[in-house]
Amino acid sequence: MFRKTLKKDPELFQNVSDGLRRLYRAKLFPLEDTYRFHDFHSPALEDADFDNKPMVLLVGQYSTGKTTFIRHLMEQDFPGMRIGPEPTTDSFIAVMHGEQDGVIPGNALVVDPKKPFRKLNAFGNAFLNRFMCAQLPNSVLESISIIDTPGILSGEKQRISRGYDFAAVLEWFAERVDRIILLFDAHKLDISDEFSEVIRALKNHEDKMRVVLNKADQISTQQLMRVYGALMWSLGKIINTPEVVRVYIGSFWAQPLLVPDNRKLFEAEEQDLFLDIQSLPRNAALRKLNDLIKRARLAKVHAYIISSLKKEMPSMFGKDSKKKELITNLGEIYHKIEKEHQISPGDFPNLAKMQELLNGQDFSKFIALKPKLLEAVEDMLANDIARLMALVRQEESALPTQSVKGGAFEGTMSGPFGHGYGEGASEGIDELEWVVGRDKPTYDEIFYTLSPINGKVSGNAAKKEMIKSKLPNSVLGKIWKLADVDQDGLLDDEEFALANHLIKVKLEGHELPANLPDHLVPPSKRRTVQE
Repeated sequence: MFRKTLKKDPELFQNVSDGLRRLYRAKLFPLEDTYRFHDFHSPALEDADFDNKPMVLLVGQYSTGKTTFIRHLMEQDFPGMRIGPEPTTDSFIAVMHGEQDGVIPGNALVVDPKKPFRKLNAFGNAFLNRFMCAQLPNSVLESISIIDTPGILSGEKQRISRGYDFAAVLEWFAERVDRIILLFDAHKLDISDEFSEVIRALKNHEDKMRVVLNKADQISTQQLMRVYGALMWSLGKIINTPEVVRVYIGSFWAQPLLVPDNRKLFEAEEQDLFLDIQSLPRNAALRKLNDLIKRARLAKVHAYIISSLKKEMPSMFGKDSKKKELITNLGEIYHKIEKEHQISPGDFPNLAKMQELLNGQDFSKFIALKPKLLEAVEDMLANDIARLMALVRQEESALPTQSVKGGAFEGTMSGPFGHGYGEGASEGIDELEWVVGRDKPTYDEIFYTLSPINGKVSGNAAKKEMIKSKLPNSVLGKIWKLADVDQDGLLDDEEFALANHLIKVKLEGHELPANLPDHLVPPSKRRTVQE
């Protein structure tokens, strides 16, 4: 009935969140529920999971600057915040927007249907006593929520049990957040056993992962290069993938730089990280869609595994011995399902973890394969998701490119302290004199060696000089287009000077502007351009 309605009515979904929620309830949840997906992999999704703002999860060893990073972003203290060189943050703190400052304790938080944390109830009181929500009015939090986590321990401290499965809680959050930021301290780059375990637990979410090498202003450039190399080597061993994780280097707090040598690098890195975070609201719907597709693929594979185990079980005697045999040979069952249903090996759950979970299950209660449930999920993936993709594009185009505002984001957007202000093609933007005029006498000497006719040089003559820069023709062609202000196919002395200025800008490593900025237009051409 639902499927027929879905195909007849193209206006069924009001927005992406509504569509995802309805598809999940009608098509994916029945498959998950039948084959006990929630006992093995992830709790059922709730309405709040589809409606919540993008979330950023901060993970790192103690004293890497996680809480200070949040304070830097918001430019405001939040309730429950503690900062120090020792392990100060001993709780998971969800920093969210609220009309008034306040703290909601974990036990109250997991019964609030408007918050996406209800399923954390499964981790018990030991965890809930270490979980809270800090609410405050802050413009940054109007667009995103931030999850602060306890500092990951090292040395003897990591041997003390937390009383709950720390890695499992982080994995739960990782499934639901939009960005995971791993923070490292450039001053003490040891990756403890607990941190290694946590990074491995986040392995299926590399697409959400970013790495911040914090406190990089405390060491010299030479030391920073060594620390960066050591970090990449360590991460490569733990994550064990050929792709390199994006690492942002800087000092993420509002204090003077101790070693200011790399100021420009830190500014560029901070700007890149801020742009990444600012893109989250715009990409939130696509992330939720992507996560639902991943979940659906895993649920399908899980159904095949459970139904295969059910099929192999004897009806009367020898159930226990058969169960042990099936668990031991689970890898062969994976291989059989992979061949029979043309499923990628990457879609299967971790073998060792699945074997461990199966030990505590009663195989006789497993359900045989129900093709209709699988067909509903296939239909969702093949047809409904494509329709939702069109809605995603519509919603994205309606949102601004950088939709996180306030806090530290405001300081980097405009004015003389905005990233790249007064550099490259922006040099001289707030000066009365034409910036190209400073070097024009040098450019004029070259110009007059090219035998100008009626005060202008031809494209061929200019080309011979411009190619000495060794820039590719595609770049020189763009420079010519920008410099030929009156578009007559020739360059006068001012236009020739402008072309050489733009060559210098490019050779210094800056990008060329798409259109010629007003402050670079030659003085004699300004009236013409304005008209």
